[in-house]
Amino acid sequence: MTAVDLSEETIFTWGAPPLKFGAGASDEVGFEMSGYGVRRVLIVTDPGVHALGVPARIADNLRRYDIESEIFDGVHVEPTDDSMNKATEYARAQGPWDGFVAVGGGSAIDTAKAINLLTSHPGELMDYINKPIGAAKTPPGQLKPLIAIPTTAGTGSESTAMCVLDILSMKVKTGISHWRLRPTLAVIDPLLTMTLPPEITAASGMDIVCHALESYTARWYTAFDRKKPEERVTYCGSNPVSDLWCEKSLDLIARSFRTAVHRGADDVEARSNMMMAATFAGMGFGNSGVHIPHANAYPIAGMVKDYHPAGYPQEEPMVPHGQSVSLTAPEAFRFSFESAPERHLRAAEMLDPRAEKVNDQREQLPSVLVSLMRDIGIPNGIGGVGYTEADVPDLVPGTMKQQRLLATCPKTPTEDDIADILTKSVENW
Repeated sequence: MTAVDLSEETIFTWGAPPLKFGAGASDEVGFEMSGYGVRRVLIVTDPGVHALGVPARIADNLRRYDIESEIFDGVHVEPTDDSMNKATEYARAQGPWDGFVAVGGGSAIDTAKAINLLTSHPGELMDYINKPIGAAKTPPGQLKPLIAIPTTAGTGSESTAMCVLDILSMKVKTGISHWRLRPTLAVIDPLLTMTLPPEITAASGMDIVCHALESYTARWYTAFDRKKPEERVTYCGSNPVSDLWCEKSLDLIARSFRTAVHRGADDVEARSNMMMAATFAGMGFGNSGVHIPHANAYPIAGMVKDYHPAGYPQEEPMVPHGQSVSLTAPEAFRFSFESAPERHLRAAEMLDPRAEKVNDQREQLPSVLVSLMRDIGIPNGIGGVGYTEADVPDLVPGTMKQQRLLATCPKTPTEDDIADILTKSVENW
């Protein structure tokens, strides 16, 4: 028998919710929810999705199974601690609830996760926020049934065990991460994405790209120090199971992303592939983890000045999450290349099998990313969303607070490394 060094990690974990996928799947929510014995459900959504009539249709479907429901449409696009606290206050005041249905993008699903946690157990939002920003308290027990119905192809939040939000007072993005937050069921209906504007399709799709790439290039799970069972975190590093989902996601992205952006209103197959890619990438990164591009994204989004992206609500400045994660990705993968060259090259080949080979292998994945971002209209680096080189010193501390993410990078960055990545990402081409 071969000896095993038990001082090093030998265990990885993987989890995902049950999945119902296909055109019209959202019309079967009442049947699915009835299986959990619930009688009163809160539907969590945002004003834009509510106006499309989807939540009302779901409420009608629930009623057929004798399930009473109420629609809360106060979700803030790119949620904040303030918006999640207000949503929780509403849910507490109108409750109790037997279960929840989230309808919308990652903002609605993440808000529903927070509502479910904070109405199921005592405590405040900051009690559960990841360290060092919050106390990272462990949810003490099971949550109520939550069915997640995404209306964008991007976050993969329907299959992950975390929710993300801005902490307004700190101007930083962070989150809550624990397997109990994972939805009870993911219902994926590609027809709900057919009317998405190209700008939202592009931004949310870049979130899928970065999920898959960061997960695939994350530190291998055996490279971590061994943990006690109670210390195991959701992000356990790249592993054989997560790799499979990321590879399949990249294949679907290569076939359908550009089509979904430019001709998405007429192509159900492209929309279906992107919804599947989002869910598959969620099943990958939701277990293995993401690293530098996502860590940089949090201060980029949290410290936004006056950028108002096309296709999104214009009332206040924002950098959509999918844009913020992509803006430093080319330079981040240049930095991490030497830690796993073969993985970076394989990822580039999967993302664009027809891409020309460049002389410097370190440039292969960045060049594929830049070409894709140009084609679909992503801003040109952090300069494209209002930042200059002078802002870099203010952005670095927000990135360094994301140690949960940076620990997953196979090449651990210093403050100087992050500053260099941000500086070189003021423009990507």
